[in-house]
Amino acid sequence: MKTPQDISQRQSEETAHYYCIILASGKGRRLWPVSREERPKQFLDIFGTGKSLLQQTYERFCRILPEENIYVSTYTDYEDIVRTQLPQLPDERLLCEPIRRNTAPVVAWATHRINAKDIDATLIVTPADQMIFDDAAFRTDVLESLAYASHHECLLTMGIRPTRPEPGYGYIQKGEPLEYMHGLHGDFYTVQSFTEKPEREFAEMFIKSGEFLWNTGIYVLSTKTVRGHLAAVMPSVARLFNHTDGTSASQEEAWIADYYSMCPNLSIETGVLEKCKDICLRECHFGWADIGSWHGIYNALSTDSSANVTLSTEAVFSDTEGCLVILPSGRKAVINGLKDFIVAEHGDILLITPRQDSSSQIMKTMTKYNGK
Repeated sequence: MKTPQDISQRQSEETAHYYCIILASGKGRRLWPVSREERPKQFLDIFGTGKSLLQQTYERFCRILPEENIYVSTYTDYEDIVRTQLPQLPDERLLCEPIRRNTAPVVAWATHRINAKDIDATLIVTPADQMIFDDAAFRTDVLESLAYASHHECLLTMGIRPTRPEPGYGYIQKGEPLEYMHGLHGDFYTVQSFTEKPEREFAEMFIKSGEFLWNTGIYVLSTKTVRGHLAAVMPSVARLFNHTDGTSASQEEAWIADYYSMCPNLSIETGVLEKCKDICLRECHFGWADIGSWHGIYNALSTDSSANVTLSTEAVFSDTEGCLVILPSGRKAVINGLKDFIVAEHGDILLITPRQDSSSQIMKTMTKYNGK
């Protein structure tokens, strides 16, 4: 019979080969005007916790994996912000993209660097800007997903059962249940289809069918497996990175500066997942929301459809419902007679706009404002 010490030793040996890459390159334009291109949402303390979304994500994974196995990728213009917010992060665990090329090339780069250090590595890829509501469940889901991907030749995506027909999210259709270990079936499935940001009527159909989960954008994969898939479905990227085998991190970065622009501008979903057959799905239970729009944040935090939500803001409401309000520190809001609006102020801009599916309208307003 195995003792607790034996189990702890085995888990420690396994997690030594588990790695994380946190993606922190985005512009965060849909949370304008609070999120600006020069300092996007992943570097902001939107919820008044005293820590940015990037810092919260980094610390969350430090409670699950060895800190020396946690990497961060960002755009070169944000390097100083990352170094300020994560001063403990050494150069070899910070990947700075000289030009934005979406998530597939940066995952290829991270895979290459980590694989050079640990040929048996299994990698979890996560955005920096997500809400996780249950850290204990998140830890379980992450570790079991890493264990599954390390013992099976597959790419694994983590999904959440939807609570509403959200057109701004991606959806994954569950297939057949998969054996987890010793003949047991857990929360692992084959994948029938991916659908990115469907129209609301299709999202409603997905919810009613019970077959679809929200795609969290968190992926788990062994470095061996993903390099094989890259060679098959993105040979140009694979060839580029194969040229850097055996180089030091500084030599690799010099090569990146010269050749990274040759990588295609593809997401990991489009570049790899939609083209591979052996994609697996973990149905997760940690509670999740994408911090991609004000409307999405409102839906994640509101207790009912008439509730008002404030983010680090003092506010007095009268005859007002369904509003989200975020103001700079020291500012107070007194709001009368509004229903289903976003009120967001930052710097020289105050935005007041209808809340429902507000992302496209905010993008138009931002473009018009910046064009002046």
